[in-house]
Amino acid sequence: MAAVSRLSRAGLQSLVGSTMRRPIRGMAGAAQAAMDVEVWSLPMPSVEDVQKQDDGRGPQWVFLGCPGVGKGTYASRLSKLLDVPHIAMGNLVRNELKGSSPLSKQLSDAMEAGKLLPDEIIFNLLSRRLEQGLAVGEKGFILDGFPRTISQAEVLEDVTEIDLVVNLKLREDVLISKCLGRRICSQCGGNFNLAKIDIKGEDGAPNIFMPPLLPPPSCASKMTVRADDTDEVVRARLRVYQEESAPVEEFYRSRGKLLDFNVGGGIPETWPNLLTALNLTEKANEQGVQRKLVA
Repeated sequence: MAAVSRLSRAGLQSLVGSTMRRPIRGMAGAAQAAMDVEVWSLPMPSVEDVQKQDDGRGPQWVFLGCPGVGKGTYASRLSKLLDVPHIAMGNLVRNELKGSSPLSKQLSDAMEAGKLLPDEIIFNLLSRRLEQGLAVGEKGFILDGFPRTISQAEVLEDVTEIDLVVNLKLREDVLISKCLGRRICSQCGGNFNLAKIDIKGEDGAPNIFMPPLLPPPSCASKMTVRADDTDEVVRARLRVYQEESAPVEEFYRSRGKLLDFNVGGGIPETWPNLLTALNLTEKANEQGVQRKLVA
């Protein structure tokens, strides 16, 4: 493992370069100061001011959370708003699975068993994606699905400066229902969800309502289910996350970079609250994207 980590560090460092090590000043300090206050009043500086301070380097954020919590959904929307790439490890893995290489077989076996993928594979996929981004002039990123372990977080910390880590949280029974309801269009690649979540709050907990995200008629007959979205595998993935990935939350919390965010409803309810927590409501209104991204 040590040898793999050293090789991966060297490879990633050669790709991201020194410009990506510059931190977005003020973001981490703001997160630290807000750890004991309501998430909705996080006193972050505006993204525009922060970018000006760092000569145009885009935000470098990480999204954490259990499988099915919505990391891809909200990371992709924020990437459009902030004009930075959304790099989803799950998508990189699924693209690799389309091939017939020995790596594809190794990935398939691990995913079907609900196991975390070996670091060497993850680093290789991420290195390739970062290299492609640098070639076309990408600045900043939102990572989704990486890092998953403390060792991965340490490698990433050696390579570049992560400004903010958004930790999405949702109760387990809802997560399982959402995972089992996920569907992908085999033609356009669109993500949909057939699950309808309607849970009445008890003992002070809020109600949770999430309507299904149904496909349009053109996609309805082309729905496929991910190989890892079975009840057994979903529960195994949640156990693995709690045992091996949840400590990453504390890794970033101790560095003052973690923002816990409770998902309490569907996209129309959650998206505006997330913008408020990130101090991005004004930016979204200026760009006129709130309504378009919620739709």
